[in-house]
Amino acid sequence: MRAVVQRVKEAKVAVEGKTVGEIGRGMVVFLGVEQHDESHDADYLVSKIITLRIFEDSEHKFNLSLTEVKGEMLVVSQFTLLGDCRKGRRPSFTDAATPEKARVLYEYFISSVAEKNIPVSSGEFQAMMEVVLVNDGPVTMLLDSKKGF
Repeated sequence: MRAVVQRVKEAKVAVEGKTVGEIGRGMVVFLGVEQHDESHDADYLVSKIITLRIFEDSEHKFNLSLTEVKGEMLVVSQFTLLGDCRKGRRPSFTDAATPEKARVLYEYFISSVAEKNIPVSSGEFQAMMEVVLVNDGPVTMLLDSKKGF
């Protein structure tokens, strides 16, 4: 499972012109599910992301986590994170999970964040979405559950 995490001042996601998810200060998590991912991959990323110290303290050092700043999270499914561009010019998505499996793990990820008392919003799975965000920093991190164990 891969995640691109961006620290934001605010963000929203729309489908067909209607806002379906919106947050203030916090993180946007673009989430890609691989074919061999399981719930433990989501558990690892949820734990890692909500405790990731990428928010500044009073001395402008990265010492605070999402939980400590009482931030929010916007989760957006993004299978293109699994695109393999090493050969040719067209990305290969053979490592991406099937839509059925990816939906289950995407929803599991969101519910796991909510269980940690983090205000969480999301995009719409398999929809064409417009994401608008104000990246704070910019601060952008790439996490991969297969590289964390």
